[in-house]
Amino acid sequence: MTVVSPQEKEFLDQLIAKIELHIAEEEFGVAELADAMHMSRSNLLRKVKKVSNLSVSQLINQVRLERAMDLLRTGTANVSEVSHQVGFNSPSYFIKCFREHYGYPPGEAGKHPEVALTEAGSPISGAPNFKKRSWIIGSVMGIFLLALGWFLFAGEIMKEKLTPEKSIIVLPFKNDSADSTNVYLINGLMEATLNNLQKIKDLRVLSRTSAEKYRNSDKSIPEMAEELNVSYLVEGSGQKMGDRIVLNIQLIEGATDRHLWSKQYRREVSDIFMLQQEISQDIANEIQAVITPEEQSRIEKVLTENPKAYDSFLKGLDLLNKGGDENLLQSVTYFDEAIQEDGRFAMAYACAGFAFYYYDFFRAEKVHLDQIGEYSDKAMLYDPTSAESLRLKGMYYILKQEYAQALPYLEKGLEYNPNSSEIIGLLADFYANFLPNTGKYLEYALKGMQLDAGPADSVATSYFYLRLGNALIQTGFVDESMDYINKSLEYFSGNAYSRYVKAFVSYAQTKDLRLTRSLLKAEYARDSSRFDILQDLGKVSFYLREYDSAYLYYERFNRIREEQKLDVYVHENMIIGEVYEKVGKAEQGKKFIQSYRDYLDGDQTVYKNLGLAVYNAHHGDFDRALEHLRLFAKEDNIQFWVILFLIDDPAMDEFKKNPEFQKIWAGVEKKFWDNNRKIREQLEEEGVW
Repeated sequence: MTVVSPQEKEFLDQLIAKIELHIAEEEFGVAELADAMHMSRSNLLRKVKKVSNLSVSQLINQVRLERAMDLLRTGTANVSEVSHQVGFNSPSYFIKCFREHYGYPPGEAGKHPEVALTEAGSPISGAPNFKKRSWIIGSVMGIFLLALGWFLFAGEIMKEKLTPEKSIIVLPFKNDSADSTNVYLINGLMEATLNNLQKIKDLRVLSRTSAEKYRNSDKSIPEMAEELNVSYLVEGSGQKMGDRIVLNIQLIEGATDRHLWSKQYRREVSDIFMLQQEISQDIANEIQAVITPEEQSRIEKVLTENPKAYDSFLKGLDLLNKGGDENLLQSVTYFDEAIQEDGRFAMAYACAGFAFYYYDFFRAEKVHLDQIGEYSDKAMLYDPTSAESLRLKGMYYILKQEYAQALPYLEKGLEYNPNSSEIIGLLADFYANFLPNTGKYLEYALKGMQLDAGPADSVATSYFYLRLGNALIQTGFVDESMDYINKSLEYFSGNAYSRYVKAFVSYAQTKDLRLTRSLLKAEYARDSSRFDILQDLGKVSFYLREYDSAYLYYERFNRIREEQKLDVYVHENMIIGEVYEKVGKAEQGKKFIQSYRDYLDGDQTVYKNLGLAVYNAHHGDFDRALEHLRLFAKEDNIQFWVILFLIDDPAMDEFKKNPEFQKIWAGVEKKFWDNNRKIREQLEEEGVW
């Protein structure tokens, strides 16, 4: 029986009193309750979750609904009037919430008498009236009865069970056979179990890479559960004996190491497809996960009915998961064998495409691009509702740099597999690099962190934290960003990109441009091929008004661009042109500035009007610059770098004296910080923060 301390009970009573005081005010939400309790929002969220296992919004909603029940039973107001009296200005939304909470519509409130029940279903004589507090029966009843000295031997009081979060990790299955060549089969069964569970939106399912680092771990179940922040762990072991598979699966409650369920499956190898479905459905049922009909059909989908094709596929999958150029190319051989056996095997096409994508991604020449396109077409042809088919199609368009076409495939893929850390990572990078949206970038980076407890190797973990740190700084969370960048470097001190981002995060903290420049110089000294750092050294020197130094950096940078025929950093040509003009290179400066203006014609980002404002301000056309600045002020989700650097841009020295500029820019900054606050609140409410 869960109990709370007298102090916690008093805290809950205070919360309820505050909510009831403002119960008719629809806008009274989390922030207002935190203010009323004289607490920070984050502290309130944490404490309410700890004491009641509810979010603050859920708590407020339940208090409203329980007051509504009381009014409907004892008063004369109709459903619409009651909905307004308890803070629901939309009667239809009130009816929906009421039905979800009580199981019947508010119009039937009088037909369902409320009584306190024992587990056997009999009324409890003299039981305290908790009818307005059903959400705390489980946590408060125990301490209340104990405090009175009541001991119930005939049966426990029936209480609403506080459902733990349905979060789960499937640990690597163990091969019980002495034959190590069967490992790929056991790994494949683990992968299939994981993949099926990931399709259930009601679950939070950690990624395979999170599980992989515990393959040979000697840590206890509670230790792993705490590290991973999961409620349940699945363990499995199995072996192949001739044409039969014997698999032992158990579901364990993480915090207590209590074995909730176990089962041994004995199947013919030819029944492996049905076995995979059965395991995942048994686990989901035990956790009481809600599986929609659409999810059920995706889980029941048979990848192939050809055992030989599936065996080759599992061998390829094992190599794909290991990674490394040699393994990636070898995996395609097995996937092609599977396709030869079953030409409609969509997952085999998709995984072959993944292997070539990862092989080509960091190479200047994408030698397998056409093959990736062919594999993606086949995967979509034979299974257009597969998250893997959709993911590969999106990856193909990313590799082709046709970013707008990639997005709908990735979003649809995530809809079909809401726990896919791979798709979430792609979407995070998409909103960081291809269609900049700071709110979306941070949202997906944080979702990725929920599903990836950290890959098995420290280098991958380092880049994982780098992505999150970069997302945080772009949305204005400066200190949090620095924390994750430092974590990134703790895992892999050689992460040059983390040190690079840290140089700019340090400026956000200190406003010391000279420190930023010294950090960038140190990075350039480590790797003089980093022409991206050269252009940043030029830019920082420009902001410091040290134009001669800026010119020297830009000269080297431009020489590399020309020699290697690189069409990069065109969006920086405005600053480069201004530097050239400052040092007397007027003609060259003019060319750079014109190329920047040409670039803006094709710019489809939210920064186009800001660029036009800067361009016109440079030419002294402040009226036109203001027109574009007003348009830019309407944009949302701009990057923090704009707020941080634009006002210090020497090109803006005259323009920013304009009173209208000051008024518009003050609005831009206010909008940014309001958005920053809303993002934090939204992510805290969703449990992502």
